[in-house]
Amino acid sequence: MFFVLVLSACSDHTNNADGKDSEDKDKTHVAIISKGFQHQFWQAVKEGAELAAVELNVEITFEGPENESQVDKQMEMFRSALDRNPDAVGFAALDSQAALPLLEETVERDIPVIAFDSGVDSEIPKTTASTDNYKAAALAAEKMAEHIEESGKVALIVHDQTSLTGVQRRDGFKETIESDYPDIEIVDIQYGGGDHLESTDLAKAIMQAHPDLAGIYGANEGSAVGVVNAVREMSKEGEITVIGFDSGKQQIDAIKDGVMAGAITQNPVGIGYETVKAAVEALEGKELPDVIDTGFFWYDTDNIDDDEIQMAIYE
Repeated sequence: MFFVLVLSACSDHTNNADGKDSEDKDKTHVAIISKGFQHQFWQAVKEGAELAAVELNVEITFEGPENESQVDKQMEMFRSALDRNPDAVGFAALDSQAALPLLEETVERDIPVIAFDSGVDSEIPKTTASTDNYKAAALAAEKMAEHIEESGKVALIVHDQTSLTGVQRRDGFKETIESDYPDIEIVDIQYGGGDHLESTDLAKAIMQAHPDLAGIYGANEGSAVGVVNAVREMSKEGEITVIGFDSGKQQIDAIKDGVMAGAITQNPVGIGYETVKAAVEALEGKELPDVIDTGFFWYDTDNIDDDEIQMAIYE
């Protein structure tokens, strides 16, 4: 499993309009299209990509829409990136079907694609650098069951139902609860687009509809932060178990404050690093595995200060 211990700002290696520095026009250019840009998770992915760019002497651009419901905006960014004629593309799909025409164009133009974070329903990407989201969500379900003593009503706030991460983080949790914990009832699943304000409103509505709710699972950073905010606004601290996914500062603070029981952390810096590394290896003609598993951990107040966890969180 790969962990990055030292991060680099590397500001001269990203986001130029033509995708290349004026002094480095002959460098390999990898265009990276993310699912978002505002969450700390994506900033950590960017840092890992920048680190790999320096080590491997390539140029990258990194961009993503303002929020993770903007599929059309992401497709515009993909189109614009292809118009700049990159050597390779890193792509985290918001919608696993919407990008297929552009992915097919990359094949016609012999531009290798590396999927990251979220795969696509296609064999076009050379590999996918990501967390095993289904297994990670299953672990989140097990932790929820442990905290509510395997009985009660729970709900899910998920970022979307179109990306593979959304589907897998929903299904891993849902199917584990349904198969292993017969006394736990899932009363609602809502989709907040990864937006913490929308997720807050959804979580509050669920709590109002189910006053005996035992727990809520937030399936990404924005979803989990929204759930935490809702619990605080409804004064339900200590009454509702919150299980999160990802590890931005607000989730870490919520765990330390006792509002959130714990969360799954990915290795976002490693995801970014492995995406750029795989792009370079694809251009060199190297054979890549179908999936590059970048790992995950459960963290809570018991282990949040452990070295292993500190290397994987990104506050």
